[in-house]
Amino acid sequence: MVKEGIVLGHKISKKGIEVDKAKIEVISKLPHPTTVKGIPSFLGHAGFYRPFIKDFSKISRPMTHLLEKDSTFIFSNECIQAFRTLKDKLTEAPILIAPN
Repeated sequence: MVKEGIVLGHKISKKGIEVDKAKIEVISKLPHPTTVKGIPSFLGHAGFYRPFIKDFSKISRPMTHLLEKDSTFIFSNECIQAFRTLKDKLTEAPILIAPN
């Protein structure tokens, strides 16, 4: 019997559900977005692991603000900080345990 495995980008084991470390490693090496198109791409990848990141929407708010209509693209220090925080939170994501 299989003790653990990767299913749809999540590591499933007796301990619970974890993020796939290989996918997180790829995300952690990404540079910050330099165009508007780069923001939804990063947020899509990071958002896949949204259940593992507390306050994901609050953290990502500076970047999602740049996606609003008539918003000029200026990747400010606040956006860089949000980008780094999301990457850090992904690398230290907790194990989710299903209730009995």
